[in-house]
Amino acid sequence: MTIFTIKVKPNSKQQSIAEQPDGSLTIHLKSPPVDGKANQELIMLLAKKFKVPKSAIGIKSGFFSRNKLVEIPIEPVTEK
Repeated sequence: MTIFTIKVKPNSKQQSIAEQPDGSLTIHLKSPPVDGKANQELIMLLAKKFKVPKSAIGIKSGFFSRNKLVEIPIEPVTEK
C-alpha cells in the first residue's frame, strides 16, 4: 500500500493529474465539491491511472478538504 498526499482542485475545466517535485499529486476535477461528487471523480481517476479497482482506493483523511491522504494498493518504486 502506498499513501499519496493529494491536493484537489474541484470545478476545473478539465481533468488532470500532475506530480509535484515533493512526490505529492495535484489533481484537477470537473466535479463540484458537493455531495461527495469530487471524491467519487477523484477515486475514478486514480483507479484508471494506477490500474486498480475503485473499491481498493481509500481516502484516509481530508474527506471534506482539498488536501487529502489517499491509500492506493501499489508497491512503492524503489531505486536499485
